[in-house]
Amino acid sequence: MSSTLGYAVQDSMTMLRRNLKHAIRYPAVGLGSALTPILMLLLFVYAFGDSIGAGMGGDRDAYLEYLTPGILIMGVASGSMSTSVAVCSDMTEGIINRFRTMNITRSSFMTGHVLGSVLGTMVCLVLVVGFALALGFRSSASPLQWLAAAGLLTAIAFAVTWLSVPLGMISQTVESASNKPLLVQFLPFLGSAFVPAGSMSPGLSWFAENQPFTPMTETLRGLLTGSEIGADGWISLAWCAGITLIGYLWSRSLFRTTTKR
Repeated sequence: MSSTLGYAVQDSMTMLRRNLKHAIRYPAVGLGSALTPILMLLLFVYAFGDSIGAGMGGDRDAYLEYLTPGILIMGVASGSMSTSVAVCSDMTEGIINRFRTMNITRSSFMTGHVLGSVLGTMVCLVLVVGFALALGFRSSASPLQWLAAAGLLTAIAFAVTWLSVPLGMISQTVESASNKPLLVQFLPFLGSAFVPAGSMSPGLSWFAENQPFTPMTETLRGLLTGSEIGADGWISLAWCAGITLIGYLWSRSLFRTTTKR
């Protein structure tokens, strides 16, 4: 059993190195995941920050403090597209069939993509945090709270990435693979990332409060700004575990049944 696990880890690390080399060779793909949240941060802070901040009883600086955690969550979600595209590219180019003929752990192909994407997403989030600090974002979080925030973002990235793997597997072209994760990328907009969920219309407010990205955003906001977290932390971890399980089981089933295209 231990030797089987050791082979699985070794094969996964080999696939991880392969995906990291691809990321280094084409850095624009990964940096795009950081560019989108940075542009959104600039847009909402400088174009709408004064009016939205005043509506929330504060100013632009207060809105920057409120917005930054939501932008980080959106940055995690935006990384799902690159994963879906990379998996689809491997599936359509036929290399997956070559992997099936090799003496490697079958799940290592998927695990390599997931680990590589999570690492890339976390690097992009560091850039986003640095940009937010340059704009004036100041956090009251302790080092332990920053560590908890990083752990939460990693768990969210892990869940979203596992869900992106089967979306790439079922896509016939890289173009369709880039479109399928749009729902995941759009969900933070319908949560509390930009405005409080309670300020929305009744139907939209109910949806915002009961979708996965709202408790994730509120938990991250509480860790970074000192606001109340309540039960959102446990709810966020439950959502991460559920999404990860769905993505893993779905991708494993597709990997076993998908044939050469």
